[in-house]
Amino acid sequence: MAKDGIMDLIRLPQTEPSPGQPLERLLAQRRCERKYARRSVTLANATSLLWAAQGVSNADDLRTAPSAGALHPMEIYLAAGDVNELLPGIYRYLPIDGAIRSVAEGDRRAALAAGALGQAWLGDAALILIIAANYEHSTWKHGRRGIRYVHMEAGHVAQNVLLMAATLDLRAAVVGAFDDKRVASVTELAGDQTPLYLLPVGYPRN
Repeated sequence: MAKDGIMDLIRLPQTEPSPGQPLERLLAQRRCERKYARRSVTLANATSLLWAAQGVSNADDLRTAPSAGALHPMEIYLAAGDVNELLPGIYRYLPIDGAIRSVAEGDRRAALAAGALGQAWLGDAALILIIAANYEHSTWKHGRRGIRYVHMEAGHVAQNVLLMAATLDLRAAVVGAFDDKRVASVTELAGDQTPLYLLPVGYPRN
């Protein structure tokens, strides 16, 4: 991934809206799944999940999820384990660039599962999205109220991912029970970022 000491960007494929999926149907079929098949997820599908979480959705660089004051404190990381065309590792999503950047090499799904209080089933998902936040990106303007706005935004992001997973015939789950320091260490988050959600995604076993 490194070239002359500079981490190369991995350009992601163009995201196209999926036709023929009424919102009512997606809401009805959205379920948290904890049993995953051993089946790869495509890079195109991983891209769609990342875009749903924080993708740029118009010419003003606004995102797919609402953000108080359009301050966008969210940071999205991809823990790839079984994603076609992508080596296992941790990647940081760069919405403005439509790209990801390698943060750490190697499959870290089992380490994230251990950090999630030993919930081993997370390690079976093809990938895990980590939703993190830099609180200062919100609190500098909104004060302590900004903390609440960050948590509200994390919920918006997670629901976007769950609905996109349903669109792609994938399944996902939301996990909030984890050791913050262990997850931050495994994901190699920057010191000013706090993990808020783990979102394992894959094909259902049955």
